[in-house]
Amino acid sequence: MDDLNSFLEPGMRVKHPGQPDWGTGQVQSNIHGKITVNFPEAGKVVIDGSRILLIPVFDD
Repeated sequence: MDDLNSFLEPGMRVKHPGQPDWGTGQVQSNIHGKITVNFPEAGKVVIDGSRILLIPVFDD
């Protein structure tokens, strides 16, 4: 599967589709499909972009 999150850049805000209780996180890095996101309720989480499609948040 391709990296569906390749457009994500540091500073963008996202939600994890399987963990809504984590809140809206901020992308810290996106390197070779490994996306580090800082979530308010879960801290820094590294996500495999080929397995999880993060949901971009443009307003909040």
